[in-house]
Amino acid sequence: MTVLAIESSCDETAAAVFGADGLLANEVASQLAAHAAFGGVVPELASRMHIEAVWYTVQAALRDAGLGLDAIDAVAVTHGPGLVGSLLVGLCAAKGLCWRAGKPLIGVNHLEGHIYSNFIEAPLPEFPLITLIVSGGHSDLMLMRGHGDYEVLGRARDDAAGEAFDKVARRMGLPYPGGPVLDKLAEQGDPKAFALPRARLDGELEFSFSGLKTALVRVVKQLGDQVEARLPDLCASFRAAVVDILVEKTLAAVKRHGVKQVAVCGGVAANAGLRRAMEEACARRGLTLSIPPLRYCTDNAAMIACAGYHRLLAGGRSTLTLDVASNLPLLDAEAWRREVATAW
Repeated sequence: MTVLAIESSCDETAAAVFGADGLLANEVASQLAAHAAFGGVVPELASRMHIEAVWYTVQAALRDAGLGLDAIDAVAVTHGPGLVGSLLVGLCAAKGLCWRAGKPLIGVNHLEGHIYSNFIEAPLPEFPLITLIVSGGHSDLMLMRGHGDYEVLGRARDDAAGEAFDKVARRMGLPYPGGPVLDKLAEQGDPKAFALPRARLDGELEFSFSGLKTALVRVVKQLGDQVEARLPDLCASFRAAVVDILVEKTLAAVKRHGVKQVAVCGGVAANAGLRRAMEEACARRGLTLSIPPLRYCTDNAAMIACAGYHRLLAGGRSTLTLDVASNLPLLDAEAWRREVATAW
């Protein structure tokens, strides 16, 4: 089976083709330069740029894969969570392709896509495993017992890790996108230069980074004109505080559920400090770590195609009445099975 996928949940227009032999094509049309002038993603602009890019991105993916639409078995598409206008462009394009070619539609949760970024290339994770999702608006710990079998262990109570990175970067005057810039500066600084708090929440598997963000803002105010000179140390100290909690909570989940496999995914999985700390922590404890190559950490359609492929194998189909949902939750195993519908 071969799946064509479209991803347009935020500011990247992406299309990919995935099949039994793995990833056949992966195209991304970035909007980064357009939004940089505004210091963040402008939803209306993102939607309009998706409209301009979606068809040539799909055509490029099919061309790279050497396939026509008739050779595709299904079309997968992100239908949430994300920006409503952006999601609608991708969903409408996917429905149009399905209607034209008589192919089944497969709706994919964007977070599930991030999870499947670890299943695109070998070696593949083995079940059961603990998955840490760290994207812009999400910091989630999941227990995954099999394909489509998820149990939510903990979520962010306030700011997610990615949000905290971006907000703090903006407060320090770093250019957009702030998270990657902060990460690069942190490589040059002393992570112990500033004593910043860690919210451990009495052993719970949930996250809270709003207090840490406030503490950093307070330090920035105290430094005044010295902020620029201390940027590497500020970034290193803040990154260390975020990474410490992400690693601690993940290891606590591993111990609680007795698993030997860990997977990390999402845009923050590209963070050099997190990748290094998680690799070292897992190596010390004899755990197997899966973490995607950098090209699959940020939004892309390869992960949506891979997730859609596994849904297709399980009999999953969506009807053409499928709608977008900006706050779409990741379903647990029982709900995932109930969602499986007959093809239109």
